[in-house]
Amino acid sequence: MPSEVHADLAIRPAPRDIKVPNTLLEAERRHKHSRSSYSEASTLVSRNNSLTFRPSKRSMPTPDKTIAVINAAGRQAASLIRVATAVGYHVRAQLRNLEGVIATEVASNPNVTVLEGELYTKDRPAEKANIDVTKNGPISGIGVNHALISELFRGAQLAFINTTFYGDEIAIGQALADAAKKAGIQHYIYSSMPDHHAYDKSWPSLPLWASKHRVEDYVKKIGLPATFVYTGIYNNNFTSLPYPLFCTELQPDGSWIWQAPFHPHAKLPWLDAEHDVGPAILQIFKDGVGKWGNGKRIALAYEMLTPKEACKEFSRGVGRPVHYVRGPIEVKVKIPEGYRIQLEALEKLFDPENDDPKKQPPYFGDRALEASCPTVALELWEGPRSIREYAQEIFPLEEQANGLTWMLDDVEGPVGNNHHDQAEEDDGEEEEDEEGDGLIMRGLKREDEGWLA
Repeated sequence: MPSEVHADLAIRPAPRDIKVPNTLLEAERRHKHSRSSYSEASTLVSRNNSLTFRPSKRSMPTPDKTIAVINAAGRQAASLIRVATAVGYHVRAQLRNLEGVIATEVASNPNVTVLEGELYTKDRPAEKANIDVTKNGPISGIGVNHALISELFRGAQLAFINTTFYGDEIAIGQALADAAKKAGIQHYIYSSMPDHHAYDKSWPSLPLWASKHRVEDYVKKIGLPATFVYTGIYNNNFTSLPYPLFCTELQPDGSWIWQAPFHPHAKLPWLDAEHDVGPAILQIFKDGVGKWGNGKRIALAYEMLTPKEACKEFSRGVGRPVHYVRGPIEVKVKIPEGYRIQLEALEKLFDPENDDPKKQPPYFGDRALEASCPTVALELWEGPRSIREYAQEIFPLEEQANGLTWMLDDVEGPVGNNHHDQAEEDDGEEEEDEEGDGLIMRGLKREDEGWLA
């Protein structure tokens, strides 16, 4: 049986594994932007949050509902847990382990019952063989943790389920749906993604997304009262660390380069997962299956931007040039096998050799679903955080938490000159200089640039 952890701490503790020098703390105090939503103890502090400036209302009864959630340390689930528990919902949350800042935050929430453990099981030979559990499809020796899954839905009326590639995602997704139906879940929201091959036979399937699509089909087949949400590209994916696809590589002149296979002039859906998924999912629950049930699909994205437009907005927020270069996905660090296969398929789907932006497959597979962005999402939540605001308010804090210190450097000289021969990629566009906009942090300049390697 999974272990239940009931935590009494109401305030998210500071991460123990990140030691910030006094110089960084002093620089933070000089930062012209205050910490935004979810970076303080308060769960709903943001100048962008539509709850912030509303007049006070008469007291409302506390919701007498419990939401079952898996992978609670992920951005989507953690976002929902923050906003749902803030207004009185109880959450039964599965966590793979209690390590890390987000897991600590979830376990410290008094309205959360944590069920710690994996959604998959390993037999003895698999334990000894150290099998990679991220491989797509059935894996010898890897099963489904039915005991934890059954316990997850005990006493719950609602469920938000976002499966991942740890274990056999299809088998786990089907087991979750079966258990939810057996438990009488009244509204089952599944975070799905498309199988592009199902929309156009010339498009390859993305393995991890195709698995979600098969789980979605199964949920419909067994008749669960369900809604399916498709999330856009996370603003939060961007990082200066050398992770593939969304690495913004810091250049010697202080600018960044983002290299990806997407056509520079084809629109893509964007979403601040940490800030905006939770309020949107909560509204779907409030509206109920009468409005969003019967297998309806919702595209959660609040901006439709081309890669070049996204870079321009990001640049305005962070206060430094950000250039887009179309090219292959570079894998410079060890990544899970399942993700590596996903990236290979994604590069084929969004072929860097395709010169026509109109021929790029829609991110969500379904053109009608993509055309609904951001109108439908704004019906659910009208206070989204834009990619520009994310770059201005949150990106420097996340980078600093990851041990990076570029935000403390003084950038000297004509920032924006590009060292990788992509002047032609910018099509002669000039960056707009908006005085008083973007990030301003000043601190001691580092002498050692070795961390860039």
